[in-house]
Amino acid sequence: MNTRLGRGLGALIPSNPAPGTPQTLGTKSHSIPGAPPREKAGPELAAVPGAEFAEIEVGKISPNPKQPRSVFDEEAMEELVHSVKEIGLLQPIVVRRLEDDKYELVMGERRWRATQAAGLTTIPAIVRDTSDDVMLRDALLENLHRSQLNPLEEAAAYQQMLDDFGCTQEVLATRIGRSRPQISNTLRLLKLPAGVQRRVAAGVLSAGHARALLGLPSGDAIERLAQRIVAEGLSVRTVEEIVALGDMNGDDPTPARRRNKPVAPRLVDLADRLSDRFETRVKVDLGKTKGKITVEFASIDDLERIVTLMDPNKPTS
Repeated sequence: MNTRLGRGLGALIPSNPAPGTPQTLGTKSHSIPGAPPREKAGPELAAVPGAEFAEIEVGKISPNPKQPRSVFDEEAMEELVHSVKEIGLLQPIVVRRLEDDKYELVMGERRWRATQAAGLTTIPAIVRDTSDDVMLRDALLENLHRSQLNPLEEAAAYQQMLDDFGCTQEVLATRIGRSRPQISNTLRLLKLPAGVQRRVAAGVLSAGHARALLGLPSGDAIERLAQRIVAEGLSVRTVEEIVALGDMNGDDPTPARRRNKPVAPRLVDLADRLSDRFETRVKVDLGKTKGKITVEFASIDDLERIVTLMDPNKPTS
């Protein structure tokens, strides 16, 4: 059975269908059994002019006759077909409505072809009534800033904005209030094996766990350590140490010279919470008379992002 992880950009379109929309085009909720319900976003999503989200029969869609690309890399297509079979389609295609309940592709022919090859009968799509790509892009960017997506939905939405709408990471970062390194790190989640992606989308693994896992050399190693995280309840810091030391056999990841220094479980929990909050590695050390918090950052922009999270009321320069 194929279960989808989310709707990517489709999650950024308000759920109420446009007046007069046939019921067959209504949105469908995709989730993983046992996954926590998605939190409702604070600000309401802005209206997306001339667009709605729908689940459409693949047979009702025809390719774009003006598609400049006629040759698709076979190996890349096989990988995409496998991904669609395993985890569904995170990035909806974009279509426009024709007569007689038919549709024409605007963006996403590879995804449409892969969905057919995977044997699925329907495909998530943004049905566009307007021909203005810029207006649709800007409306989706506005909602991306407002919406609360799970990490995989967020990564898929970023990737689709880059691929389909010609956005740059700098534009994305500016419009949604993120740093470029943060966007790059989120995009890396799409490189995780399918089983690990499912755990991240379901909330079983945190985004911090996922980023740490990406430091491993192979998909098999990532899968094995992900299973250990779930089975043993490993913290993000422990996973980072395992990855850094290459210890995949379940031994204590702490180097021998550090084993004599006890670490209070509460400090580890606080460090993990700060790491998830700031989306970077945070170390908390407690000495006899004072403590120290170390926050790692990748660049000046990344540091400014972290400082803003620490003090959101302070005006930026």
